[in-house]
Formats: sequence, C-alpha cells, structure tokens
Amino acid sequence: MGTTASQLGKDSLSEYQELTFLTKQEILLAHKRFTELQNRDERNHPNATRVPMEKILTLPELKSNPFRKRICHVFSTSEAKDGSLTFEDFLDLLSAFSDSATLEIKSHYAFRIFDFDDDGTLDCGDLEKLVNCLTGETDDTRLTSDEMRQLISNILEESDIDKDGTVNLSEFQHVISRSPDFVSSFKIVL
Repeated sequence: MGTTASQLGKDSLSEYQELTFLTKQEILLAHKRFTELQNRDERNHPNATRVPMEKILTLPELKSNPFRKRICHVFSTSEAKDGSLTFEDFLDLLSAFSDSATLEIKSHYAFRIFDFDDDGTLDCGDLEKLVNCLTGETDDTRLTSDEMRQLISNILEESDIDKDGTVNLSEFQHVISRSPDFVSSFKIVL
C-alpha cells in the first residue's frame, strides 16, 4: 500500500479528494485496482494511460451490470469514443456511484447512461433499450412488441411532463426524486 500512495503522490491524492466524493482510502484502492488493469509497462505512468473498456469490464463490480458498456462510454473522455478510461475517468465513475454522491449527481449520470443515442432526451428507442437491458434480451425475458409499446406508453405518461414524447433531464430527475431506493441502488463499491 505504501508504494501505491507514493506513486499517486500526496498532492494528487488531496486534489482527488477535493474533486470527488471519495475518501482517501477509496482513492488509494481505486488506484490499486486501476493499476492492476494496466499492462506492466504502463504501470509506471498510471495517470497518463488509458485502460481499454474490455479490461474495465472484467472488474467484478461491473461484470454483471447490464449497463456496463454505457457506463464506460459515459465516463470515458476518449476522443475515439471507445469507452477506454484514464485513472481520472475511473475516479469520476466511482465518485458518481459512491454512497456520498448527491441525488442530483447520481440522477444526472443515470440519465446520461440511459440516453443511448446521446441526444439529451430519453425517447422511445432509449426506453426500449433501457427495458431490454433491465429484463435481459433472452427469448424467455424479452417483452412482446405490444408489451413493450404499453410499457413505454406508461413510462411516458408518468414521466413526460411537457408531453413532447420524450423524457428530458429535468423530468427524469423529477421521477427519480420520488424513488426512495434510487440513491442506495445506484452505486458501485470496489
């Protein structure tokens, strides 16, 4: 653990604590886990390298999450839009999913994760993908077209306050504010 802390540096550690909802111990653990995902030659420069999404998805904490690829894409700052993460991207991800993150932060990132086409609204296509992620896309769990249409209609009836056929961030946050389990269930802990 001493080498992990020294590789990170006290100044960096303090800065990361100020900029995230993570404790010193959580940041050090994140650094250790991120470093373990890197190739050996990259480990000397953990903050300067990206870990491919395929390696990030091997983390047990993400492996069974139905939104794992979307999570990587939302938090990735890669210009190639490949879902790869830098250490700072990884900290942002863990911070947003931490117990200490606010409802506003969590709902903002949940909205971005569910906005599959990245257009700033949840439309019928996004909602269908969302439902399929949650129910699984096997023949046993997939909804029929009629069931899907009815469910999306119900979601929009409840959520689409301005009746424009989509759910915007404000409408989504309004719905989430009435969901007491959201904050406790929207988390990833290393």
